[in-house]
Amino acid sequence: MLIRLRYGRRLQTYLKIGACVLVGLCYFAFLFRESLNAYEHRERATAAELEADSEPSKQQLKLKRQQLQRQRILAKQQEQGKGIAGGNASAGSSSSQAAAPPPPPATTLNPVYEYSEELHSRTERELQRRSEHLAAVCDRYKLQEKYPPNPWEFFVSPGHNNLVWCNVFKAASSTWMYYFNILAGYDVKYLQRTETQPLELARKRFPRPELGELMELLPSALSFLFVRDPFERILSAYRNKLEGNKNTFYKALGNKIVHRYRMRNLGGPWPRCGPTFEEFVRFLIAEHAAGKRFDEHWAPVYSFCTPCSVNFTIIGKTETFQRDSEFIIRQAGLESLLLGLGKLPQRKQRKIGNQARSGVKSEALVERYFADLDRSTLDQLLKIYRIDFELFDYDYRRYYDMVHPWSLEQSTATSGGPAVASTSTTPSIASGLAGHSTQGQAT
Repeated sequence: MLIRLRYGRRLQTYLKIGACVLVGLCYFAFLFRESLNAYEHRERATAAELEADSEPSKQQLKLKRQQLQRQRILAKQQEQGKGIAGGNASAGSSSSQAAAPPPPPATTLNPVYEYSEELHSRTERELQRRSEHLAAVCDRYKLQEKYPPNPWEFFVSPGHNNLVWCNVFKAASSTWMYYFNILAGYDVKYLQRTETQPLELARKRFPRPELGELMELLPSALSFLFVRDPFERILSAYRNKLEGNKNTFYKALGNKIVHRYRMRNLGGPWPRCGPTFEEFVRFLIAEHAAGKRFDEHWAPVYSFCTPCSVNFTIIGKTETFQRDSEFIIRQAGLESLLLGLGKLPQRKQRKIGNQARSGVKSEALVERYFADLDRSTLDQLLKIYRIDFELFDYDYRRYYDMVHPWSLEQSTATSGGPAVASTSTTPSIASGLAGHSTQGQAT
């Protein structure tokens, strides 16, 4: 009996040991199989990467085809020029005076299709002339001392060759806001479908820089801004933000302007439409006289981006926007990221670009709106923006051909006889400086 019990316990012990060994073997087999699967997956991924690296992408092939096409066109033009030159030489002195074919004009088409060394050189000379002109005006009126650097609306991308941009609202800034969101790492499809404002997206990745940080980075940075005719810019801001009181955010401001500057019938209701352009201009003149800060959409560039205190590398203009943008992109070495990007849908472009609902550009309507002003009002408005006109080489004199030559008060005083033209002279830039020292960063 004892022997049988002893053998039974020994058998149970052997069975337990065998079960443990079997479980251990199964566990190690499972680990081995998982390791083998992971190794095979890694090998397949490595092979796919090598295959992708060895084959050019569709975008690279497209850009290469476009480059070859441009080279063929340039070579053909050079051959034609040589043929014409040879024919002129053999025809004698009379035929040698024949006009050579004119050089291709500097266009502002999509930059991915337009590029040549000649166009690049012309652009470089023009940008250098703008910088020299701005520096001369700054020195002439000592504007560096009056307007210290204001980093409020700067975007700094140190990871992309120290690219620095000051965002001038209503000066075709939507495209560069789109570009900076691409540099921030946002996907193009996400930018096309998101309802978040581009400025809000950009500020998440590019926070407002401190003054010390900005000034330390500027000497080694590629810095730029884009400017626009000052009066076209404020007209664009008025049409988008205040005309018709259709902009919800600015509706309260529009009502405030109407209540302050519009006459109404005694006891009658206030009109529901927004302020007229003339009322908006009167509001700007009064705000400036009171030393108040301007909204960023109509704040003068000289106090907003302070170009006399910040030595911008490039001064771009909306009139040559595509050409100047391509130059900046190539100088920053960002061709692979920004050139050839698909455009946003038209609806999205209108939304982020703050375009008027009519689709008509403000520069085509400037004469119609300024016809509502008189010369005296234009003189006062010019005191605010005269510096921008001079800094960026825009002609303010053409606006005097658009406005009434007399003021409303003079017209009323001389109602019994012919209206007397205003004898006010064009305000000098020195008079426009008065009161500007209180203009800080826009809110």
